Amino acid sequence: AARSRSLFLWDDGRPMRFYLRPGLAKLHLAPLVLAGGGKLCRVQEPGAVLLAQPGEVAPDGAVSTEYVTACVERNQRLPLEPFLLAPRGRLAFTEAEDAALLQAVRGQGTVRVSGRALWIELERSGLTRHSWQAMRDRYLRHLRPRLWEPPQTEDPMQIKGLFAAANREFESTESESGSSDIAELSTQDEVERSPGIIAPDLKTGPEDSAFPDVQLQRQERPKSTSSSSNVVAQVVKTMEHFMEKFAVDLFTVTQAFLKNSGDVEATSYFLQTGQRLDGYPVWSKEDDLDLQKDDEHVRNKLMAKFGAENVAKRILFRES
Repeated sequence: AARSRSLFLWDDGRPMRFYLRPGLAKLHLAPLVLAGGGKLCRVQEPGAVLLAQPGEVAPDGAVSTEYVTACVERNQRLPLEPFLLAPRGRLAFTEAEDAALLQAVRGQGTVRVSGRALWIELERSGLTRHSWQAMRDRYLRHLRPRLWEPPQTEDPMQIKGLFAAANREFESTESESGSSDIAELSTQDEVERSPGIIAPDLKTGPEDSAFPDVQLQRQERPKSTSSSSNVVAQVVKTMEHFMEKFAVDLFTVTQAFLKNSGDVEATSYFLQTGQRLDGYPVWSKEDDLDLQKDDEHVRNKLMAKFGAENVAKRILFRES
C-alpha cells in the first residue's frame, strides 16, 4: 500500500512535531517524518515529541527513534507509550565535548556567552549531544571558572615560562586552538630555550603598562622575592581581568599580548574586536621573521605595513 501522507498527524489534523538532535539519525528520519505529514523542530519546543536513540542517555519522556520507523513500516500512527525510553540519568560531558565548548565560545563576549542565542545556535549545529541549556550550564558553572583560576605560584619563572611557550606557539603555528600543554610551561629548560619575549615589561607609554617599572632581560633574574611577587601579582591581575572581561582562557590572552607587542590597551581592543586599535595589522610569524633580517628593503616594507613607530616598538619588545 502507498505510504500514508497523514501518518504523523494527530487526530485533530495537527502535524506531530518531533525534536531530534542533529546527527546521522536525524538525517535518516527527517524524510520519513516529513513524508508522513509531520514536522521537525530546530530546538526542543513545548509539546514536541523528543526523540532519542536506544541506548542513549535520555531525559524523562523521550521516545525511541524506532517509533518513526515502526510507524512507517506498519503505515499507521502507533501509540507513543510503548516506545518511551527509560531515563538513565544525566548525560555526562566528555573531555572532547568540553574542549568543543571552549573552542566555540572563544572570543565571544560575556553578554553573548551568558545569553541564549549563542547556545541555541550551538545546539542546532550539533556541537555536542546536549541541549543548549545543558551546554550553557556546563560552561558557566564548570568550565569558565577554571579559566579564571590564576597560576598557583609566586615564582616569576612560571610566568616567564607561560609567555615563552605562548611565543613558541605564536612563532610556529599561530594556532587559535589554545590546546598547548600549559601544564608543562614551568620547566626551567623550556624557559632557557625560549626566545626573548617574556612576561614583563609590556610598557609602551608612561601610563599604559600593566607591569610598571619592570625590565627583566633574558639573562637577568629578580633581585628580591618581594619585588618579584609584586610583578607576578600585577601580571595575574591583568590576565584575570581580560579573561573575565572577554570570556577567554589564559593562553588566548597571552597570545593577544604577543600579537600586539605587549601594549595593554591594544591587547584589550584586539580581544574585543579581533583588530588593532591603531588600524594596523597584528604581527604574524612571517613579520617577525622578516624583522630579524638584515635587509633594508624588507625593513622598509615592514614600516610601510605597520608604521615606523610600531616597527621600533616591536624591535624593543622582542629584545625585552
